[in-house]
Amino acid sequence: MGTRAETTPQEAQLALPFEAPPQARVPPGLLRRVMLAGQPYLFRLRRGRRRTIGFQIDDRGLTVSAPRWVSLHDIEAAIVEKQRWIRSKLGEWQALRRIAPVARFVDGACLPFLGRPLTLRLCGPGGATRIELAGAEAAPELRLPLVPASDEARVRQAVQEWMKSEAQRILGERIDALARSGGVRPLSWRLSSARTQWGACNEDGRIRLNWRLLFYPLDVIDYVVAHELAHLAELNHGPRFWQEVARLLPQFEAARARIKDEELTCLPL
Repeated sequence: MGTRAETTPQEAQLALPFEAPPQARVPPGLLRRVMLAGQPYLFRLRRGRRRTIGFQIDDRGLTVSAPRWVSLHDIEAAIVEKQRWIRSKLGEWQALRRIAPVARFVDGACLPFLGRPLTLRLCGPGGATRIELAGAEAAPELRLPLVPASDEARVRQAVQEWMKSEAQRILGERIDALARSGGVRPLSWRLSSARTQWGACNEDGRIRLNWRLLFYPLDVIDYVVAHELAHLAELNHGPRFWQEVARLLPQFEAARARIKDEELTCLPL
């Protein structure tokens, strides 16, 4: 989300719209304060080579990203202009945080994987981390070479390392398939661990994809991949961009709606 300004586009992002409460902890940096509806809000200001003013939030608080040449007055005016949206999203964010399940990293716990439940099994030392089908009706199991009494932090780390490895393979396969069928090719791609966006593509043709996409079904993954591949032709979100997305992935609308309002900060990893 952001206001537009005329300059050379540097990067197009599939970003999440977040806003934080005034009391949220804001990370060190260039801190500013703005009054919204008579209430002070702190935010961190980032300057960079970009053409829009962007708003985002994670568990550290509100960050506003702006082109280097935009004045502080104009930045604060943009925040005030968006204040109704900010307050609305704040309410949604707080509600999501209240109802988000707390993931446990113990034997028998479940996590989403490619849109389906995945049961964690701690099988003792030896062997490799792998998925096994426990039965025709049962959820697949992720079998980890850890003792059942392992510390949750260690289990969490093992699961995250495995998911990143799977993301490298699965996302790479989806990029290859969609790029081949669409006649496009990124210069390179890599995994992202961002807490503010699902993917990004810069003007040099380099793509980043969030490894946490593996929590979602393949049709959602394909939408995000097609979104970033479309930026190779159109580094914007205008009508021609969406035509390119539709060319790469017909009938993408349902998958876009599925992930549009998902909160990265509410995922279990």
